[in-house]
Amino acid sequence: MTDSAPAAGRRWPIIPTIIVLAAVATMIALGLWQLQRKGEKEALIALYQRNMAMSATVAYPELPPVPDTMLYRKSSVTCLEPVRWDQRSGTDRAGKGGIRMIADCRTGAEGPGVLVDVGTADDFKPPLWKGGIVQGTIVPGPDQPSLIVRLTGKAVPARAMLVADTPAPGLRASAVPSAADTPNNHLAYAVQWFLFAAAALIIYIIAVRRRLEA
Repeated sequence: MTDSAPAAGRRWPIIPTIIVLAAVATMIALGLWQLQRKGEKEALIALYQRNMAMSATVAYPELPPVPDTMLYRKSSVTCLEPVRWDQRSGTDRAGKGGIRMIADCRTGAEGPGVLVDVGTADDFKPPLWKGGIVQGTIVPGPDQPSLIVRLTGKAVPARAMLVADTPAPGLRASAVPSAADTPNNHLAYAVQWFLFAAAALIIYIIAVRRRLEA
């Protein structure tokens, strides 16, 4: 009886080990998923770069979601009237900081309208711009759903935005976002998940060995 009790106490804990191994497997799976997302994002950036090189115009996608094949393409819209202004910080094409003037334009009697960046100003005062035909580049709109919201499946499709080639009177042409600005941090996230898995496994093994040797 004296020898059997310590022997039973020195057995490797089964249930905690299963829990830790399940957590480690989940971390590894997340790391592999991030590597997959890295490849998908690289393909998407390559598509955006090809779009930027095209000179032909496309019809503006008034209704979201916006196909990736249309982002960073040239297009034009007719703004019948700006119904709302959204001022955002940004830069002009010379790299000078300022306030981007984004007009939510009415294009007909019904419908969501379109977002148009008509230029950059030095203050928050909206320009005296009443609308018209705007030519420019289609880019992702300023309000994009976060990753957490997208994962929940409750994300509302984001609207696109047209950055005007010619600014409204009194404004400077806003800088056009580039395909190179598309974030691609998935490799770093993958490495983090793999490190978390390794650290969790090593810490658990060390803790159990010390317990068994005690």
